[in-house]
Amino acid sequence: MAGSEPVTSPDQRKPGHRKSGRIGAVLSALVLLAMLCGNHQGRVEDIWLIGLAVLLLVIVIGDAVLRRNGLRS
Repeated sequence: MAGSEPVTSPDQRKPGHRKSGRIGAVLSALVLLAMLCGNHQGRVEDIWLIGLAVLLLVIVIGDAVLRRNGLRS
């Protein structure tokens, strides 16, 4: 029956594995930076690859800082 199931909001659900998410983000950033050594011409691709890698690393570092300061659970 649907009436016996508790009602929960999305923030009450248990989050995924934090450590594996961080490792995946750092590995993805490294793969993006490794793509700089390609056979492409021009710098537009380089800018995108570096920008996306930096964005991933900023997110990981920002999350670690917020958790350390107790601003994020």
